[in-house]
Amino acid sequence: MKTLQIMQAGISERIAGVDEVGRGPLAGPVIAAAVILDGNRRIEGLRDSKELSARKRVVLAESIRRHALAWSLGRAEPEEIDRLNILQASMLAMQRAVAGLAIEPTSVLVDGNQSPLLSYPVRTVVGGDRLIPAISAASILAKVCRDAEMEEIEAQYPGYGFAQHKGYPTSAHLLALALLGPCPLHRRSFAPVRKLL
Repeated sequence: MKTLQIMQAGISERIAGVDEVGRGPLAGPVIAAAVILDGNRRIEGLRDSKELSARKRVVLAESIRRHALAWSLGRAEPEEIDRLNILQASMLAMQRAVAGLAIEPTSVLVDGNQSPLLSYPVRTVVGGDRLIPAISAASILAKVCRDAEMEEIEAQYPGYGFAQHKGYPTSAHLLALALLGPCPLHRRSFAPVRKLL
């Protein structure tokens, strides 16, 4: 509890929360977000994006974009994931998100136990998307962005069900993959895709 209080107090010190979405899918980019919250403008309802309904995430994402001191998105494309591996591509997406912030952070808090190389002091927080409001906000922005993009991809590559499963390896996605073969947005280095090539 003491750690959480310290982290919340640090919001006024321009601490950027960072999280990513999309490590597990077989298709599409990995997207990261970085958010510096305004300590004077509390956003109610921030929590891990996975604990929120899709509608609530969209509402909160709009509030975050409107009230945060700064926010930015970063990404790594499927070809980068295949070239670097998913962990390093996730780190790259986080670096890009932090680099895109309009305000320089004094330090960065990253969800999980691994962090990208940054030119700011960095601390990892396991379960940070549940504990640290700025990381929760980053989790929500990244999730809303990626979900919307996968819904758009459905129109470009129909038949895979991207709007429903968002690229994750559901039984429906695996069946479509077996029937249609990989599309250009599938990650060729992931085993279920690689074996069909």
